[in-house]
Amino acid sequence: MNFGHHDDVWRDFPTLSAGALRADAGLDPARAEALVEHFVAIGRSRLETGPEGQFPEIQAWRRAFGALGLKPTQYRCASESLLRRLRRDGELPRVHPLVDVCNAISVAYAIPVAALDLDRIDGDLEVRHAVGDEVHLTFGGEKEHPAPGEITFADTAGNAHARRWTNRQSGLSAVSATTRTALIVTEALHETAAQDIGHVTAALADALGTTQVSVLTREAPRFTI
Repeated sequence: MNFGHHDDVWRDFPTLSAGALRADAGLDPARAEALVEHFVAIGRSRLETGPEGQFPEIQAWRRAFGALGLKPTQYRCASESLLRRLRRDGELPRVHPLVDVCNAISVAYAIPVAALDLDRIDGDLEVRHAVGDEVHLTFGGEKEHPAPGEITFADTAGNAHARRWTNRQSGLSAVSATTRTALIVTEALHETAAQDIGHVTAALADALGTTQVSVLTREAPRFTI
């Protein structure tokens, strides 16, 4: 399977930097919890400096959503939503050890981190502008179609594994108790995105114990599993 971004996305968002990893889903729960506590503490420390909306990582995603015709305070990137929840509740919800670690690292770096069940992806997966006939399965089991031009994660069969880029993942490829292997994707758009994606990707690789990892660029846009 190949994962990558369409050249149009690199063209339209030249500050984009991305990382991709393959990870086994069988993360030890005790180790996962220790990692979550460590990275959530970093997220809390960042929030003590000011609200998440002031973070350069979040501001860059708000600008990108605005450029795509989305209201940034209505549709938020995943890391902003997690940071808002952490600021409000003081904790993050527990979903699955792998997802919990990814969410914790996301709030520590204020960068979206997606975890997708590899067995639920049909063929290759590409981040691209939607045509409009792709099918997105919500966590509630409803089927939606991304708007034409919306950025989505589309596989070869036309399944849309995300809505509005980093706003909402699909229930189809959500990591669950039956997941064996996951594709982890992290993306950033702010001024120091290239440097920070290197850091967050390294943190993910260390936390998840994987060596199959790559930082993607326009010149080297593909990750092969």
